[in-house]
Amino acid sequence: MEKMITVISERNRIFRHRIEVSGFDDLYADVPKAYGGEESAPDPHDYFDLALGACKAITSKMYAQRKQWPLEGTTVTVKRDDSQERKGLYKLDVTLEFHGIDDPEQCARLEKISHNCPIQRLMTEATVEVSTRSVAG
Repeated sequence: MEKMITVISERNRIFRHRIEVSGFDDLYADVPKAYGGEESAPDPHDYFDLALGACKAITSKMYAQRKQWPLEGTTVTVKRDDSQERKGLYKLDVTLEFHGIDDPEQCARLEKISHNCPIQRLMTEATVEVSTRSVAG
C-alpha cells in the first residue's frame, strides 16, 4: 500500500513546515528555539515518538475490544532520551495506564500486546529503506 505525505515550507517562517497527510492539512512541524526554530509546532522527533505512543494505545484498545474487556481508555506517556542519538542510541521509555481494567493479568496482557504494535515492530525489527531524490521545482 502506497501512502503519500507532503511537507511544504511555510512562507516567511524559519523552519516551520505544513504537513499534508491523506486530507489532514492542519499539521505542522518546526524545531525548538535552541536550533533556530520558532517552536511553533512539534518537531520531527516528537512525531516519531508520538507514532509509537499512539500505536500502542490503539493496539491495546483493539485487543481489549476483541476480548470484550472493560477498557475505558489508555494513557500512554513516552519519555525520550536522545542524549546519545549521535552515537546511534535513541531511548524511548513508555508508560501505559489502562483505565477501567482492574485485573493485573489483563493489564499485563495488554502491555505485552502493545509490544506487538506495528510501529514498535517497524522501529525495532524492520529494515527501512529510504531513497531520496530531488526534482526540478
